[in-house]
Amino acid sequence: MAQPSGFGDDALGHLDALYATARRLTRNPAAAEDLVQDTYVKAFRNRRSFQPGTNLRAWLFAILHNTFLNDVRRQKGSPVEVDDETAARAAERRPAPEPTPEEALIARASAAEVDAALASLPEAFRMAVWLRDAQELSYAEIAEVLRVPVGTVMSRISRGRRLLHDAIQTSVSGVKAKGT
Repeated sequence: MAQPSGFGDDALGHLDALYATARRLTRNPAAAEDLVQDTYVKAFRNRRSFQPGTNLRAWLFAILHNTFLNDVRRQKGSPVEVDDETAARAAERRPAPEPTPEEALIARASAAEVDAALASLPEAFRMAVWLRDAQELSYAEIAEVLRVPVGTVMSRISRGRRLLHDAIQTSVSGVKAKGT
C-alpha cells in the first residue's frame, strides 16, 4: 500500500533535530544513530496512525523519547533518577539564582561548560529544557512527547533552567577563581 503523499520527505526533514536529541539522551553517537533509526522504523511502520494535519515533529519526538525509555528500561531500569517530589525539594533547597540574566551567564560560559551543565541535570529536567530551548517545541508538544501534563512541563523547565543556571554559574565562577 502506498504511503501518504509527502510523509517520508516530511518525516526525514526532522532527522537532524531527532539526532541531536538522541545524542543528548544517549550521550553516544553510535547509540544515537541506532535510536534515530529505530524511531524512523517505528514511524514508517505506524504512519497510518499519524493523523495528517497534526504535528509530525512532536509525533516523531514522542516516538524517539518512548523508544529511548523502553530501551533503558529493558537494559537497566528507569532513566529518571528522582521522582518529581524529590526533585522539587532539591530545587527549593538551592539558593535562588543571582539577578544576572541567564543569557549573559551562558554567553560567558564555553560550549563545553554549557554541555557539561546540561548533562549534569536530572533526566526529567534535562529533557524538558532541551526540547524547549534547543528544539523549540511548545509546552503542549513537550507534554505530548514526555507524556506529562503541561503544568509539569512548565515546572520542569523552570526548575531545570534554575539548576542549569546554578551549574553554569558554579563552572564560570570556578574557572575565574582558578585563573586569578
